Amino acid sequence: MSWADLTAAGAWLIAALLLGIAELMVPGVFLVFIAVAAAIVGSTLLALPDLPLAAQIGAFAAWSVVAVLIGRRWYRDYPVVDDTTRLNDPAARLVGAVVTIERAIEHGSGRVTLGDGAWPARGPELPAGARARVVAVDAGVLVVEPLDAAVISSPRT
Repeated sequence: MSWADLTAAGAWLIAALLLGIAELMVPGVFLVFIAVAAAIVGSTLLALPDLPLAAQIGAFAAWSVVAVLIGRRWYRDYPVVDDTTRLNDPAARLVGAVVTIERAIEHGSGRVTLGDGAWPARGPELPAGARARVVAVDAGVLVVEPLDAAVISSPRT
């Protein structure tokens, strides 16, 4: 293996490293797949040093497509779930919160305290002072269930 062969492989591996660093600086979950393709081509050049430039570029293009397709499938099957998925839906962030019944829920409606504010609420009959869990938000009204029932039926426990 000559110095030129190592230089070509090194160039692809350095490109992979730079693409990986760019992904960290500007996260978009895309450049990492291109970096993987460059790393594969660089590693292939270590094993096949006489691979012509046209074949290298073709392999890079093919592996880029394969890596992006695998990545898209991965993120479809295993979506990233965190609090930022509800960033622009503040009402949805209230689901799961524990509230205190401020005004008894009678005939399906009452008022609850959440943080430093009071909200209209719907749910089963609950006395003032009881604790409940928010299970939904419907047009600015918190839908609650008794905390004991929420603990039994909630997958969050």
